[in-house]
Amino acid sequence: MSINKKDAASILIFVALIAAFVLLVNNITNKNSGRELQIVRDAVKNAALTCYAVEGMYPDDLQYLRDHYNLSFNEEKYHVFYEPLASNLMPSIKVAERGGKMDK
Repeated sequence: MSINKKDAASILIFVALIAAFVLLVNNITNKNSGRELQIVRDAVKNAALTCYAVEGMYPDDLQYLRDHYNLSFNEEKYHVFYEPLASNLMPSIKVAERGGKMDK
């Protein structure tokens, strides 16, 4: 059984389309992952800002935000680095995907 040029070209085009589809899906997944990191960071920042607006100070830890300002995020998927500087200075907030990348 031999493959003629027309069949070979069809197979090549089909393989190229599959490869392009896989690359597109991978690109979309990476963009969504980065967006999720930003959403978690924004949620922590907004909770801290709300605390500051209501109480006049930033909280010392994330647990305070969880208990009093209903902060929640997937702790199995994300690790939040919350470093308070002073009660009147915005804390440093960084979010990392467990086993993965960190937000900017």
